[in-house]
Amino acid sequence: MIDTHAHIYSEEFDNDRANVIQRAMDAGVKKIILPAIDSSSFSRMLELENDYPGFCYATIGLHPTSVNASYISELNLVRSELKRRPYLAIGEIGIDLYWDKTYLNEQLVVFQHQLDMALHYNIPVIIHVRDSFDETMKALLQYKNKGLKGIFHSFTGTLEQAESIIDFGGFLLGINGIITFKNSGLSNVIKNIGLKHLVLETDAPYLTPAPFRGKRNESAYLEYIVEKLSTTLSVSPETIIQLTTENALNLFKLQLEN
Repeated sequence: MIDTHAHIYSEEFDNDRANVIQRAMDAGVKKIILPAIDSSSFSRMLELENDYPGFCYATIGLHPTSVNASYISELNLVRSELKRRPYLAIGEIGIDLYWDKTYLNEQLVVFQHQLDMALHYNIPVIIHVRDSFDETMKALLQYKNKGLKGIFHSFTGTLEQAESIIDFGGFLLGINGIITFKNSGLSNVIKNIGLKHLVLETDAPYLTPAPFRGKRNESAYLEYIVEKLSTTLSVSPETIIQLTTENALNLFKLQLEN
């Protein structure tokens, strides 16, 4: 299993991070992708990547909820980091209109700049979409057929929205603990999509799957997402793991160590 989205560098894990990572390994997790939020997360993320080479991978980016009137300095930090060293992906980036619509224009500018960077460096993007699907797809339109690729993180949309992402080309849908929530409606969408467009994620410490809902999430809980997908699609857990792992490896140009 590959956790394509986990914030295990965050403060919520300061007391037991090594145990959390060991539990993930014991559960069969092979790699964890660490999405950035803003400059406040960079050093913690890089430290974790350094402590667990080949297992934890840092990305770089400016999260939409961290965008404000003084976004330029943060964006310049992303730029300088990409020049300084290779990164696996740019993320998480996108548009978030759930918390605050004040800086929508700035979010759009930052999103576009980071999409341009991804094309320049030929690396994937991890896209955050919250109450902003139409705005996100409109922003992406100019990038169609230009080789942009990545993940729509924490996908919770309709079948029509899933199909529009798939039709755009190059993107996978990140499925996390939300699929285990009652009344999420996600299972019905997944049945009509199939595994070739999916990757696994936790969004730890958030979006904990149903058995532990309300508690801190962690990468080891990927197995509950696999279990739900297995039931939903009438496919063995082994097949779910194999195909979603292949999807993630291909997207991020990674290989599993023997």
